[in-house]
Formats: sequence, C-alpha cells, structure tokens
Amino acid sequence: MNPTAVSSAHSIDAPEGTPETTPEHHRARLPRTPAYGGSYRLTGATLWTGVGEDLIPGGEIVVEQDRIAYAGPARPELAWNDGPTIDLDGATILPGFIDTHVHLRLSLEASPAAMMSQFDSHSHFHAAQTVRSTLEAGITTARDLGGLDAGYRNAIADGSIAGPRLHLALAVISPTGGHADTHLANGVNTAGDMHGAFMRLVDSDDDMRRTVRELVRSEADVIKVCTTGGVSSPSDTPHDLGVPERQVQIAVDETARRQGQPVTSHAQGAAGILEAIRGGVSSVEHGYEIDDAGIAAMLERGTFLVPTLSSALRVPDPAKVASYLYAKKVRWSEIAREHLSRAITAGVRVAMGTDSGVCPHGRNLTELGHMVDLGMSPAAALTAGTKNAAELLRLDADLGTLEAGKLADLVITRRNPLTEIHALADPDEVLAVVQSGVPRKDLAGLLTSLSTADVIPVV
Repeated sequence: MNPTAVSSAHSIDAPEGTPETTPEHHRARLPRTPAYGGSYRLTGATLWTGVGEDLIPGGEIVVEQDRIAYAGPARPELAWNDGPTIDLDGATILPGFIDTHVHLRLSLEASPAAMMSQFDSHSHFHAAQTVRSTLEAGITTARDLGGLDAGYRNAIADGSIAGPRLHLALAVISPTGGHADTHLANGVNTAGDMHGAFMRLVDSDDDMRRTVRELVRSEADVIKVCTTGGVSSPSDTPHDLGVPERQVQIAVDETARRQGQPVTSHAQGAAGILEAIRGGVSSVEHGYEIDDAGIAAMLERGTFLVPTLSSALRVPDPAKVASYLYAKKVRWSEIAREHLSRAITAGVRVAMGTDSGVCPHGRNLTELGHMVDLGMSPAAALTAGTKNAAELLRLDADLGTLEAGKLADLVITRRNPLTEIHALADPDEVLAVVQSGVPRKDLAGLLTSLSTADVIPVV
C-alpha cells in the first residue's frame, strides 16, 4: 500500500495474510481495550518490526487512533493527521509481546494452607495487580489457561483495570485423579474455593461434550485439556496419561460445530504429547518429554509448541512448595531442558508462553532468554513472542508485527533485543508500553506529551 495515502485509522487496508479461508464465525474474538483517540508520530527510533529479522535504524511509527498507519524507515514527507511528534533518541520499538500461557490468578509458591484460607475476594484484588504487572512487563496480550473468568476480560476492555487483552480458557479439563484434580489422597482440596470454577473433571465422552459446551457458553476463547499428568498435581506424574486421544477429538469437533475455538493440551510425557497432537490440538503446552515421534508429528501438522521454559527450568524453594511437587520439579527440569532443546533445533513452531503463576508474574520476557539458551536465535525468540504467538491465537490480522493496519501495541526499550535479549527479563528495561495506541507504562517520560483525554473507552 502507499503509506502517504493513509489519513485515518478507518482508511487502512487489511494487512496481507488475513486468513480468507476461515469461516467468519471461526475467527478468533479480538478482545477490545480502550483506544487512543488522536494521532502521533514516534521518530528517531530503531524498529524491530517482526516482518523481517533485522533492526531498522532511523525508523518511525505513525499511530492513528488505535492502529499503526505507518512503520518503517523515516518518511518526513508522509501525510498524516495533526498530532505530536516524539523523538525517541534511538530507543528501540518492538511489537507488544504475547504470552500464550499464563495463570494470572495463581501463585504456586503460596502454601496450600494460604490458598485454602484466602478469601475469594482477596484473590481477585491480588489478580488485578498481577494483570497490571504483566502488562508493564511488555505483555499487551495474554492467554490465560485456567484461573480467570470472563469478568477480567470485560474489566480490561472497559478500562476498570489495566492489563493485557485476554484470551481465556476459563478452566482446565482432566479425568478424575488427573492434572486438574487438586484433591489430596485424604480428600482435602488444595485449590480451596477455586476448584469448582478452575478445574473440570471428565470421565466419559459425554462428560467431555457437556463440559466443552458449557465452557463455550461461558465465552471461553480456547479449550484446555490435559493429556498427561503434571508436576504440580498431587495425584499423578507427567508420565501418566490423561484425556485420551478420542476425547481430544471430541473437544475439537465440538468447538468446530460452534465458534471454532482452538483446543490446546497440557502435555508433558511423551505418550500424552503424541495423543494430543493426533487428537488435533492447535498447541502443546509444556512438551517436556517430546520425542522424535512427537517432533515429527508436530512438523507434519504444524502444531505449535509452547515450551513454558520460565516454569520448566525453574526449581522452586523447597520450603515454599509441597514435597511431592519439589521432587518432580527437580527431575523434570532436566528432562525438559534436553527434550525441548531437541525440538527447537528440529524447527518446530514455537509460541512464547511462560506459565506465570507457576513461575513469578511480571517477568514474562525472561522466556526470551531461555529460548535463546536452548538454541533459538534472538530474532526467532522475538518472533515466538510476537508473530508466532499472534498466529497461534488467530489474532495475526491485528497483532504480532509492526505493520500498517495492525493495532498499535508497542514496547520501547533502550536495549538492543538482538544482542541483549536477556536484559529484557528485567521489567525496568521495558521503558514504555503502548496498547491500542494508549501509553500504559512510561518509566522515562518518553510519552508525556500524549494526552489521556484522548483515550476512547470501549462502549
């Protein structure tokens, strides 16, 4: 397109690559957030657009309301609506990052006694702080895979709280005694009052159909099943099988009959990973013991891997977690390091996900450094956290790269992301975060000339 022809957000052509073959009712819901009502220009910047791997020095971005009108080499002759011009003095602009695996209401290092004694209302106030810290870490969109209900998505949309736009699983599905069953052998439920909303136990094909239908009715954006046991669950191990392939297929078929929500699987042991892939999931979460058969199946089907390295490679303080969890974590961290490195080297499609809630909140970009440590190039790790993640969420028509027509989700840093990617783990290195054109964080006062009066609420 000719960038000089752009005069308003409403005149921008749809980005190339919009999935024309996807039925309209199967397109992913784009969660809304308050938008900027004016226009502005960011100049003197280095850009990493996500379209290619290289940095663009001397770049600029023009924002018109909530969309990018232009992103690329400086074009001082570019026609655009009146608004401030801000010189970023060489700072780097990246697309807003997407964390495809978070648990924003959880904190695994809280003791079981603390979880069971906490008032439900208190946990919601704490989650609101967690949601904000995630946004300020550079995550402008997140997929919560169990813990939050649709009220959080709506509260962010209407401006009641600040946070990433959210895709929600609402609940986690497993058999009785599986990863979603938080009961101890003596019957005590370690999840307290959260169990009923967060965990769904299915033991038959009909249970699966009913549960998926209920979650779709409750406005789930994604369905999460567990085809293996887990590290944190008290009654099983990652080698144990969970939801069988047949029931994964039932979940996929049920969503296909409705809005087409993707199905993802918590899958850690090799056998359950393969069952999830064959069942038709869009992504494998964790994938700790993925073997050659699993890698081949993912490459054949184009299934995404969300390796959650921030959780996988982190061994918690044994004084803060249950003994069964600590013992499994020590063993499976090494298994994950070996197998996930092989999958990355083989070229499986990777989308960034941290499993925050099992690891600390608000340090999400730690994941980028972990991916590089296991064999990815810095550019590939950045792509996993932006373009690939947007594709997994089916939001790539609006998010994931700095291109005209896409939402103005921006992360600004003084660091070079191709040579100093580990530094982005520190949220203080994320100087500014922009979401739908609205400044949401501005540590260095770079964006003070943008008026909050120009923010348009969602109605």
